[in-house]
Amino acid sequence: MSPIAKENRKTIRVVIAEDQGMVLGALAALLEIEGDISVVAQVRDGKQALEAVHTHKPDVLITDIEMPFMTGLDAAAELKRRRTNTRVIILTTFARAGYLRRAMEAGALGYLLKDMRAEELADAVRRVQQGLRVIHPDLATEAWSEMDTPGPAPRRRRHAKWRHRRGTRPVRRHSAQLSLRSHQQDGCKQSRGSLKTRQN
Repeated sequence: MSPIAKENRKTIRVVIAEDQGMVLGALAALLEIEGDISVVAQVRDGKQALEAVHTHKPDVLITDIEMPFMTGLDAAAELKRRRTNTRVIILTTFARAGYLRRAMEAGALGYLLKDMRAEELADAVRRVQQGLRVIHPDLATEAWSEMDTPGPAPRRRRHAKWRHRRGTRPVRRHSAQLSLRSHQQDGCKQSRGSLKTRQN
């Protein structure tokens, strides 16, 4: 799509924060191919991400976790504190439930892994811009597995959305289970077995 045609169409304004230059450029180039997404700034650390959000007021910030000066998680938490309208996607190589929970606490709506396809990332940007939560299904399953492990009780206010209530099951557990079922055709027998265990 030409720049003029793209300008005439409502576009999703995106800032990308990534400390590896080659990855940063590739992400920007892939998203710019999409007709409804415009990358308004590319930055290399968390502090620059906050400055870019303040300057450009994007719809979505896509940020790595580990970056100089300020992590992506800290940047997301600061944007939440400032009550900005910019929604955050964490794009990382860390497939760990602990990082996922921290990202959710910081206000991020998306938590994705860098091995995903370009069209999947573009679709996630659109969904997050609409206020929907997007989490890599395998990682969501891992998060629920860790939550089933006995340990110190979480603080009520921060983790209210993860609590079990007597006689009910959280909505997000159903979401994780549905994600598991969608992968059964790919031969995820081990995941199906763990799902049955939790349902019992």
